[in-house]
Amino acid sequence: MHEENRRSWNEATRAHNSHRGDQVAFFRNGGTTLHPEELELLGDIRGRSVVHLQCNAGQDTLSLVRLGAIVTGVDISDTAIDFARTLSQQTGIAATFVRSDLYEWFQETAASQQRFDRAFCSYGAICWLSDIKTWAKGVAAILRPGGSLIVIDRHPVSRMFDWDGRRTSPYTTRGEALSFEDGVGDYVAAGGQGLPGGEYVSGIQDFVNPNRHHEFSWGLGDIVTAVLDSNLTLTSLREYLYINDAPPFAGMVDSEGHWSLPPDQPNMPQMFSLTARK
Repeated sequence: MHEENRRSWNEATRAHNSHRGDQVAFFRNGGTTLHPEELELLGDIRGRSVVHLQCNAGQDTLSLVRLGAIVTGVDISDTAIDFARTLSQQTGIAATFVRSDLYEWFQETAASQQRFDRAFCSYGAICWLSDIKTWAKGVAAILRPGGSLIVIDRHPVSRMFDWDGRRTSPYTTRGEALSFEDGVGDYVAAGGQGLPGGEYVSGIQDFVNPNRHHEFSWGLGDIVTAVLDSNLTLTSLREYLYINDAPPFAGMVDSEGHWSLPPDQPNMPQMFSLTARK
Protein backbone atom coordinates (compact mmCIF):
# COMPACT_ATOMS: atom_id res chain seq x y z
CA MET A 1 0.00 0.00 0.00
CA HIS A 2 2.81 2.41 0.81
CA GLU A 3 4.41 1.71 -2.56
CA GLU A 4 1.16 2.35 -4.42
CA ASN A 5 0.72 5.58 -2.48
CA ARG A 6 4.27 6.64 -3.43
CA ARG A 7 3.55 6.15 -7.12
CA SER A 8 0.20 7.88 -6.82
CA TRP A 9 1.75 10.92 -5.11
CA ASN A 10 4.51 11.08 -7.73
CA GLU A 11 1.85 11.63 -10.39
CA ALA A 12 -0.30 13.98 -8.31
CA THR A 13 2.60 16.21 -7.28
CA ARG A 14 3.34 17.10 -10.90
CA ALA A 15 -0.25 18.17 -11.44
CA HIS A 16 -0.46 20.14 -8.18
CA ASN A 17 2.66 22.18 -8.82
CA SER A 18 1.63 22.93 -12.40
CA HIS A 19 -1.03 25.29 -10.97
CA ARG A 20 1.09 27.17 -8.43
CA GLY A 21 2.76 29.66 -10.73
CA ASP A 22 6.28 30.98 -10.22
CA GLN A 23 7.10 29.51 -6.82
CA VAL A 24 10.68 30.76 -6.86
CA ALA A 25 9.44 34.34 -7.23
CA PHE A 26 6.80 33.69 -4.57
CA PHE A 27 9.45 32.83 -1.98
CA ARG A 28 11.99 35.40 -3.15
CA ASN A 29 9.31 38.05 -2.66
CA GLY A 30 8.79 36.98 0.95
CA GLY A 31 5.84 34.60 0.46
CA THR A 32 4.92 32.04 3.11
CA THR A 33 2.51 29.11 3.12
CA LEU A 34 2.07 29.02 6.91
CA HIS A 35 -1.13 30.30 8.51
CA PRO A 36 -1.50 32.15 11.83
CA GLU A 37 -2.69 28.92 13.47
CA GLU A 38 0.57 27.11 12.67
CA LEU A 39 2.68 30.07 13.74
CA GLU A 40 0.94 30.18 17.12
CA LEU A 41 1.34 26.43 17.65
CA LEU A 42 5.02 26.41 16.65
CA GLY A 43 6.05 29.35 18.80
CA ASP A 44 9.54 30.81 18.47
CA ILE A 45 11.59 28.31 16.48
CA ARG A 46 14.62 30.47 15.75
CA GLY A 47 17.71 28.25 15.95
CA ARG A 48 15.58 25.17 16.65
CA SER A 49 15.86 21.90 14.73
CA VAL A 50 12.55 20.99 13.11
CA VAL A 51 11.52 17.90 11.16
CA HIS A 52 8.61 18.42 8.80
CA LEU A 53 6.94 15.02 8.50
CA GLN A 54 5.25 14.26 5.15
CA CYS A 55 6.57 17.53 3.77
CA ASN A 56 5.27 16.99 0.21
CA ALA A 57 6.96 19.45 -2.19
CA GLY A 58 8.55 21.51 0.58
CA GLN A 59 6.65 24.81 0.50
CA ASP A 60 5.79 24.70 4.22
CA THR A 61 9.31 23.41 4.94
CA LEU A 62 10.92 26.47 3.35
CA SER A 63 8.45 28.70 5.18
CA LEU A 64 9.65 27.13 8.46
CA VAL A 65 13.25 27.94 7.51
CA ARG A 66 12.16 31.55 6.98
CA LEU A 67 11.23 31.61 10.69
CA GLY A 68 14.85 30.88 11.58
CA ALA A 69 14.65 27.13 12.09
CA ILE A 70 17.02 24.40 10.88
CA VAL A 71 14.61 22.17 8.98
CA THR A 72 14.55 18.66 7.58
CA GLY A 73 11.64 17.59 5.36
CA VAL A 74 10.73 13.91 4.91
CA ASP A 75 8.35 12.53 2.31
CA ILE A 76 7.65 9.26 0.49
CA SER A 77 7.30 10.87 -2.96
CA ASP A 78 10.39 11.02 -5.17
CA THR A 79 8.80 13.72 -7.31
CA ALA A 80 7.91 15.85 -4.29
CA ILE A 81 11.39 15.65 -2.80
CA ASP A 82 13.06 16.38 -6.14
CA PHE A 83 10.85 19.44 -6.53
CA ALA A 84 11.55 20.55 -2.94
CA ARG A 85 15.33 20.27 -3.38
CA THR A 86 15.19 22.28 -6.60
CA LEU A 87 12.97 24.95 -5.03
CA SER A 88 15.34 25.20 -2.06
CA GLN A 89 18.32 25.59 -4.38
CA GLN A 90 16.69 28.18 -6.62
CA THR A 91 15.32 30.31 -3.78
CA GLY A 92 18.46 30.12 -1.66
CA ILE A 93 16.39 28.92 1.33
CA ALA A 94 18.46 26.08 2.75
CA ALA A 95 16.70 22.95 3.99
CA THR A 96 17.50 19.24 4.04
CA PHE A 97 15.09 16.93 2.21
CA VAL A 98 14.94 13.15 2.65
CA ARG A 99 13.06 10.76 0.36
CA SER A 100 11.89 7.93 2.57
CA ASP A 101 8.92 5.95 3.77
CA LEU A 102 8.18 7.69 7.06
CA TYR A 103 8.19 4.53 9.16
CA GLU A 104 11.59 3.50 7.78
CA TRP A 105 12.91 7.01 8.45
CA PHE A 106 11.74 6.80 12.08
CA GLN A 107 13.66 3.54 12.56
CA GLU A 108 16.84 4.83 10.94
CA THR A 109 16.79 8.16 12.79
CA ALA A 110 15.99 6.59 16.17
CA ALA A 111 19.07 4.37 15.71
CA SER A 112 21.22 7.46 15.00
CA GLN A 113 22.22 10.39 17.20
CA GLN A 114 20.00 12.89 15.36
CA ARG A 115 17.22 14.43 17.46
CA PHE A 116 14.81 17.34 16.91
CA ASP A 117 13.26 20.16 18.93
CA ARG A 118 10.02 20.10 16.94
CA ALA A 119 8.17 17.55 14.81
CA PHE A 120 5.64 19.28 12.56
CA CYS A 121 2.78 17.55 10.70
CA SER A 122 0.11 19.48 8.82
CA TYR A 123 -2.89 19.45 6.47
CA GLY A 124 -3.71 16.17 4.79
CA ALA A 125 -1.06 14.10 6.54
CA ILE A 126 -2.81 11.94 9.15
CA CYS A 127 -5.03 10.13 6.63
CA TRP A 128 -1.93 8.57 5.00
CA LEU A 129 -0.68 6.95 8.21
CA SER A 130 -1.28 3.20 8.15
CA ASP A 131 -0.28 2.73 11.82
CA ILE A 132 -1.00 5.64 14.16
CA LYS A 133 0.58 3.97 17.22
CA THR A 134 3.89 3.25 15.49
CA TRP A 135 3.83 6.80 14.08
CA ALA A 136 3.44 8.36 17.55
CA LYS A 137 6.19 6.17 19.01
CA GLY A 138 8.40 7.11 16.07
CA VAL A 139 7.85 10.80 16.78
CA ALA A 140 8.66 10.34 20.47
CA ALA A 141 11.88 8.50 19.61
CA ILE A 142 13.31 11.30 17.43
CA LEU A 143 12.45 14.22 19.73
CA ARG A 144 14.89 15.64 22.25
CA PRO A 145 13.72 15.80 25.88
CA GLY A 146 11.56 18.91 26.02
CA GLY A 147 10.90 18.68 22.28
CA SER A 148 7.37 19.05 20.89
CA LEU A 149 5.02 17.50 18.37
CA ILE A 150 2.76 19.93 16.48
CA VAL A 151 -0.12 18.58 14.39
CA ILE A 152 -2.76 20.57 12.50
CA ASP A 153 -5.03 18.79 10.05
CA ARG A 154 -8.55 18.39 8.79
CA HIS A 155 -10.90 17.18 11.52
CA PRO A 156 -11.86 13.49 11.22
CA VAL A 157 -15.56 14.41 11.52
CA SER A 158 -15.28 16.75 8.51
CA ARG A 159 -13.59 14.01 6.50
CA MET A 160 -16.73 11.84 6.75
CA PHE A 161 -18.68 13.98 4.25
CA ASP A 162 -18.42 14.60 0.52
CA TRP A 163 -18.69 17.94 -1.32
CA ASP A 164 -22.50 17.89 -1.07
CA GLY A 165 -22.50 17.07 2.63
CA ARG A 166 -23.42 13.40 2.27
CA ARG A 167 -21.85 11.02 4.78
CA THR A 168 -19.66 8.77 2.62
CA SER A 169 -16.71 7.76 4.83
CA PRO A 170 -16.36 6.15 8.26
CA TYR A 171 -15.26 8.22 11.23
CA THR A 172 -12.51 5.73 12.02
CA THR A 173 -11.19 2.59 10.35
CA ARG A 174 -8.68 1.79 13.13
CA GLY A 175 -5.98 0.96 10.59
CA GLU A 176 -8.15 -0.72 7.95
CA ALA A 177 -7.35 0.85 4.59
CA LEU A 178 -9.85 2.68 2.42
CA SER A 179 -8.56 1.61 -1.00
CA PHE A 180 -9.37 3.44 -4.23
CA GLU A 181 -8.72 2.31 -7.80
CA ASP A 182 -8.09 5.89 -8.92
CA GLY A 183 -5.09 7.83 -7.69
CA VAL A 184 -4.66 11.00 -5.66
CA GLY A 185 -6.64 13.70 -7.44
CA ASP A 186 -5.82 17.23 -8.48
CA TYR A 187 -7.36 19.03 -5.52
CA VAL A 188 -5.34 22.18 -6.34
CA ALA A 189 -7.20 22.52 -9.64
CA ALA A 190 -10.50 21.66 -7.95
CA GLY A 191 -9.96 24.48 -5.44
CA GLY A 192 -8.76 26.90 -8.10
CA GLN A 193 -6.09 28.33 -5.79
CA GLY A 194 -2.31 28.36 -5.94
CA LEU A 195 -0.05 29.17 -3.00
CA PRO A 196 -1.59 31.52 -0.37
CA GLY A 197 -1.66 34.97 -1.91
CA GLY A 198 0.05 33.64 -5.03
CA GLU A 199 -1.21 33.21 -8.56
CA TYR A 200 -3.17 30.25 -9.88
CA VAL A 201 -2.37 28.98 -13.38
CA SER A 202 -4.31 26.44 -15.44
CA GLY A 203 -1.40 24.00 -15.72
CA ILE A 204 -2.18 20.33 -16.37
CA GLN A 205 -5.78 19.90 -17.51
CA ASP A 206 -8.18 16.98 -16.96
CA PHE A 207 -5.66 15.16 -14.78
CA VAL A 208 -6.24 11.43 -14.32
CA ASN A 209 -4.02 9.52 -11.90
CA PRO A 210 -3.65 5.85 -12.94
CA ASN A 211 -2.15 4.69 -9.64
CA ARG A 212 -4.30 3.22 -6.85
CA HIS A 213 -4.16 4.86 -3.44
CA HIS A 214 -5.01 3.95 0.14
CA GLU A 215 -6.16 6.19 2.98
CA PHE A 216 -6.84 5.60 6.67
CA SER A 217 -9.45 7.18 8.92
CA TRP A 218 -8.29 7.90 12.45
CA GLY A 219 -10.68 9.35 15.00
CA LEU A 220 -9.59 12.04 17.41
CA GLY A 221 -9.52 9.47 20.20
CA ASP A 222 -7.24 7.20 18.13
CA ILE A 223 -4.78 10.04 17.55
CA VAL A 224 -4.74 11.40 21.10
CA THR A 225 -4.46 7.94 22.67
CA ALA A 226 -1.54 7.04 20.38
CA VAL A 227 0.27 10.22 21.43
CA LEU A 228 -0.35 9.56 25.14
CA ASP A 229 0.70 5.90 24.83
CA SER A 230 4.02 7.02 23.35
CA ASN A 231 4.74 8.81 26.66
CA LEU A 232 4.35 12.30 25.22
CA THR A 233 2.52 14.82 27.39
CA LEU A 234 -0.48 16.42 25.70
CA THR A 235 -0.21 20.22 25.97
CA SER A 236 -3.11 21.37 23.77
CA LEU A 237 -6.03 20.01 21.76
CA ARG A 238 -8.13 22.44 19.75
CA GLU A 239 -11.02 22.17 17.30
CA TYR A 240 -11.73 24.84 14.69
CA LEU A 241 -15.12 25.56 13.13
CA TYR A 242 -13.41 26.71 9.92
CA ILE A 243 -10.76 25.45 7.52
CA ASN A 244 -7.97 27.31 5.75
CA ASP A 245 -7.34 27.85 2.03
CA ALA A 246 -10.10 25.92 0.25
CA PRO A 247 -13.64 24.82 1.19
CA PRO A 248 -14.33 21.06 1.50
CA PHE A 249 -18.11 21.54 1.12
CA ALA A 250 -20.44 23.39 -1.20
CA GLY A 251 -21.93 26.64 0.04
CA MET A 252 -19.25 27.48 2.63
CA VAL A 253 -18.64 31.11 3.59
CA ASP A 254 -15.23 32.70 3.10
CA SER A 255 -13.88 35.09 5.71
CA GLU A 256 -10.32 36.10 4.76
CA GLY A 257 -9.37 32.55 3.79
CA HIS A 258 -11.27 30.90 6.65
CA TRP A 259 -14.06 28.76 5.22
CA SER A 260 -17.04 28.04 7.52
CA LEU A 261 -20.48 26.54 7.12
CA PRO A 262 -23.22 29.16 6.57
CA PRO A 263 -24.67 30.67 9.77
CA ASP A 264 -28.08 29.10 9.08
CA GLN A 265 -26.56 25.60 9.34
CA PRO A 266 -25.38 23.79 12.51
CA ASN A 267 -21.63 24.17 12.88
CA MET A 268 -19.17 21.30 12.65
CA PRO A 269 -15.43 21.05 13.39
CA GLN A 270 -13.36 21.49 10.23
CA MET A 271 -9.80 21.33 11.61
CA PHE A 272 -8.06 20.20 14.77
CA SER A 273 -4.66 20.84 16.26
CA LEU A 274 -2.65 18.96 18.82
CA THR A 275 0.61 19.70 20.62
CA ALA A 276 2.53 17.36 22.90
CA ARG A 277 5.86 17.52 24.70
CA LYS A 278 8.49 14.90 25.40
